[in-house]
Amino acid sequence: MDGRFEIGQVMTSKELAEYLNLHVATVSRLAKQGKIPAFRVAEHWRFRLDAIEDWMRESQE
Repeated sequence: MDGRFEIGQVMTSKELAEYLNLHVATVSRLAKQGKIPAFRVAEHWRFRLDAIEDWMRESQE
């Protein structure tokens, strides 16, 4: 990690896209499809970094 992101942090789609080196539309699509751990606040997706880290580890198994 580059020090900008901390475990327990809640991230926006844009922040997560930067963290994962993906396009923000890809992050939003994965969230909408339920393929990545996410929750909604009004019309905006939010992501807990610790859940994303767990998801990445599980995806590698």
